[in-house]
Formats: sequence, C-alpha cells, structure tokens
Amino acid sequence: MDDQHKKNSKKEEKEKNVEHEKYENRIKELETQSEDYKNKYLRALADYQNQEKRSRSEKWEAGNEATAQLLLELLPFLDNLNKAEIFIKDAGLKMIKEQFEKTLEDIGLIEMDLIGKQFDPQYVEAVETVEGEKDNVMIEVIRKGYMLEERILRVALVKVSKIINPKV
Repeated sequence: MDDQHKKNSKKEEKEKNVEHEKYENRIKELETQSEDYKNKYLRALADYQNQEKRSRSEKWEAGNEATAQLLLELLPFLDNLNKAEIFIKDAGLKMIKEQFEKTLEDIGLIEMDLIGKQFDPQYVEAVETVEGEKDNVMIEVIRKGYMLEERILRVALVKVSKIINPKV
C-alpha cells in the first residue's frame, strides 16, 4: 500500500500543481485584462476631458465672435455720438455718450491710446504725414481704433509726424 499511497499522493500533488498553475495563469490573464481595461478607461477619460476643453473653447470663441460683431455694429453709432458732442454742447448728450461708452467697456471694448506713441502699422493706418518735432509719432487720431481683449476690432486712422528739416 505504501507504493500505491505514494503514487496516489504524487498524482494528487501533480493535479494540485496543474490546478494551481491553471489558477495562476488565469490570475495573470485577469491582471492583464484588468490593466488593459484600466488603460482604455484612462484614454477614454482623457479623450472626454479634451473634448470638454475643446467644447468650452469653441463656445467661448463663438461668444467672443458674436461680441466682436455686435461691437463692430455699434462703433459707427459711437463715432456719431463723438461727432455730435463736438458740435452740440449738451449735458444730456454727454451723459448718454459716457453711459454708452461705459456699457461698451463693460462688454470688453478697449479704446486704443495712441497720441504721442510710435506709429505701428499693426494697430493703426496712417492717413497723413505732417511735419513734427519727432519722427514717426502719432499726433492726431482721425478715427479711433478699438480692441476686444487682445484682438484688434478696428484699426485707428491717424496723422503721423515726420521731421521735414532736421536741425544740423
């Protein structure tokens, strides 16, 4: 019986080892599958987050574009109020113009401050060159220029100084 018992014991041990190996292989398979699912989840999450950022950015850009278009439509009205204020000295007109300017500023409109600054064709268009003390300096604004944040909405039209007879 001892031999038989040993054979049975070895057979049982072999079966246990085979069974154990099967379980270990299955565990490795499941770990690999789990890691694969984790990577797929992380990629899907990153794609979703990127899509959300893109969507927010597109909405912001669309809103910004709509604001820019509205402001461009309102600028001629502001120009006319500025012209009217020169000829009509009325406190009510001045108050309305200032309130309108404040509203446009609240929306994001920024008037370019140009007088006395170096001429920069990116922001302004020179309509006339006049004699001046300094070369290439903006001395008069013919039509105001405006920006929305960092974006140029309308370039300004200016007169630029030019030294005609330099002192020797």
